[in-house]
Amino acid sequence: MRSACNLLNCNILRSLGDPQSELFLLTVPDNLNLGPIANSLSILAGVVNVEVDQQASVSQTTRSIPASLYQNDPVTYFGSSSRFGYVFQPATQIIRLHDTHRNFPVRGACVVAIIDTGVDPDHPTLSNVLLPGYDFTRNKSSGSEKADLEQSTAAVVDGSSAFFVNSDTAALLDQSTAAVVDDPERSALGHGTMVAGIIHLVAPQVRILPLKSFGADGSGYMSDILRAVYTAVRSDAAVINMSFSMPTGSRELQRALSHAASANIVCVASAGNQGSSVARNPAAFPDVIAVASTDNFDIRSEFSNFGSNWVYVAAPGEGILTTYPFGTFAASWGTSFSTPFVSAAVALLLDANPALSRQNVWTAISAARQVGAELGHGRLDIFQAVYRATDPLTVAY
Repeated sequence: MRSACNLLNCNILRSLGDPQSELFLLTVPDNLNLGPIANSLSILAGVVNVEVDQQASVSQTTRSIPASLYQNDPVTYFGSSSRFGYVFQPATQIIRLHDTHRNFPVRGACVVAIIDTGVDPDHPTLSNVLLPGYDFTRNKSSGSEKADLEQSTAAVVDGSSAFFVNSDTAALLDQSTAAVVDDPERSALGHGTMVAGIIHLVAPQVRILPLKSFGADGSGYMSDILRAVYTAVRSDAAVINMSFSMPTGSRELQRALSHAASANIVCVASAGNQGSSVARNPAAFPDVIAVASTDNFDIRSEFSNFGSNWVYVAAPGEGILTTYPFGTFAASWGTSFSTPFVSAAVALLLDANPALSRQNVWTAISAARQVGAELGHGRLDIFQAVYRATDPLTVAY
């Protein structure tokens, strides 16, 4: 490869962390065409595959602000102080979360890796369950998404009422809170922190590994995603949460996720927010649980992608109250936020029965409430899933 790059004027930047150390990121000068170089590399002896380092994205949508965003009365939740609207929001009732916690001794004692924009390490709700993580966008040991926010660009927001940040997420902020408003370069700021908050809500003893592969604008490169997957495997994660999607496939990403599956890791991904039946990746890969979104009445969200041939399950994804950077909370919409409900449910299943195989986990998750063929097995029911995991011979629905 080095000899070829000397001839083609490309450069080997780094290994991407696959177990055989056979996968590399190459760069070429801006003035050269990628196509001919990729073609030349693909015919070299020993080269199995060549891909352009494509971009993926995380995204949300919005609807009316839910009442739970304003319900800030303090409550004790598994030994720490939290907000009433966060703990007892409609989604937790719909998926029967509290019934599950009351009837089964499950809290999620495992590692869940989040491949996303990073997580706010200083959020009081999350700080005790976060592992250090890694920032692949900067190649340094930190899973924090605050690195994308410089103090000089932060605007102090005045008031205690809800407003829309970047027209994507409704966040409850006060005078002491800094936020970047209406800046397209930071349209996804908080995305990873919001995903982490949902996982912690469902599985409060899960250790969360933030693998920052996306910037605050919501975009990320395939090479960083691949490194994150292989890092999750080496870090003994039990679950990988991928609240992102792309319209095209990637042979290398599919291979990386198959490697994770062979290590008995459960991979979960969002179906996407295009309101379409067209499959999105990585959700549509065979080793991934694809998650769609439903509203509070078990109806498919208007924005949610769907398809009986590739969506596996659905979960609430509208007006979900969760953690947001700077110690605050936000309401969020999108399959991005349905996905962590399922990832955290998997953690509860593994807590209920550590001997479960990956296939057993998929079977337990399928014990869902039927809401139409276009949403696979239906809307997530955590109580039924845990019940099935503790008694695999029981058919619950």
